[in-house]
Amino acid sequence: MSILQKISEIEAEMARTQKNKATAHHLGLLKARLAKLRRELITPKGGGGGGPGEGFDVAKTGDARIGFVGFPSVGKSTLLSNLAGVYSEVAAYEFTTLTTVPGVIRYKGAKIQLLDLPGIIEGAKDGKGRGRQVIAVARTCNLILIVLDVLKPLAHKKIIENEVEGFGIRLNKQPPNIGFRKKDKGGINLTSTCVQSELDMETVKSILAEYKIHNADITLRSDSTADDLIDVVEGNRVYIPCLYVLNKIDQISLEELDVIYKIPHCVPISAHHRWNFDDLLERLWDYLQLVRIYTKPKGQLPDYTSPVVLPHRKTAVEDFCMKIHKNLIKEFKYALVWGSSVKYNPQKVGKDHVMEDEDVIQIVKK
Repeated sequence: MSILQKISEIEAEMARTQKNKATAHHLGLLKARLAKLRRELITPKGGGGGGPGEGFDVAKTGDARIGFVGFPSVGKSTLLSNLAGVYSEVAAYEFTTLTTVPGVIRYKGAKIQLLDLPGIIEGAKDGKGRGRQVIAVARTCNLILIVLDVLKPLAHKKIIENEVEGFGIRLNKQPPNIGFRKKDKGGINLTSTCVQSELDMETVKSILAEYKIHNADITLRSDSTADDLIDVVEGNRVYIPCLYVLNKIDQISLEELDVIYKIPHCVPISAHHRWNFDDLLERLWDYLQLVRIYTKPKGQLPDYTSPVVLPHRKTAVEDFCMKIHKNLIKEFKYALVWGSSVKYNPQKVGKDHVMEDEDVIQIVKK
């Protein structure tokens, strides 16, 4: 029996099962089995095999990476061509783009790499079409743009979300607040700091037993679901912000546009006419949460033209030094920082000081 058949059987059984307290334990077990089978699909067992696919993944350049995901013929290539000035083959038939086409834009001093990925079809997570490679490249992005056609129903949004979730990508979510630690003996120890509506000791035990884990400490710090626990145990999930780009707004009325503007995480544009690109770029910048740091050589004015761009979780002085060169941290004595992260300008700081957007830094070596 193939993995796909097993998956469809489990999905059918989950659809048949009523959701209530009595069946929660059984459903949790099925969900864990499903997650294990999905993982086997993505990383097939067995060694060797053929070499990597033809020119699919692209070397990472710039400060951030944005992937365009969507069905064929929703305007991903047109959007890339008009944003980055890169020619990605555009035609009126489906599946024009067959491999990843990269482009680069400069925005607010940051170099942002855009990837036009081939269209995905329903069933991509089960290996149909080029779906598996497309979503594997999407896992490496800092932000995913799901490009949708305004005229086609929102069912498309649901299908793409399902495909992406099946690959262990979680869109616009935070990692679940669950502590999980394996140990050698002592059984399963469950502590929760708040009331749990779904998980109880029995469900947790059955999910962990499916992974052959019989000794572990689990701390639930928020009201968690069985899916959250499975995500933590699997440990290969990536949490990526996502923007829905609704293309082809030149074909709808103003009243419909007002409704669209109320959908969360959504930007309506027209790639062909270049409408609303400035709003799109502004939203991209907000979602990427990049931090710009300006450098100041001793006795000169700060260089405001080319900032050093850091991701928002790694903005300490040490991260800044590593970004420039790893030897810089060995010679580091202290730094002078001007900006909103310090109390007075300039302030003498050590390598653990966390900087904010548009700070100016001068590094003093030993």
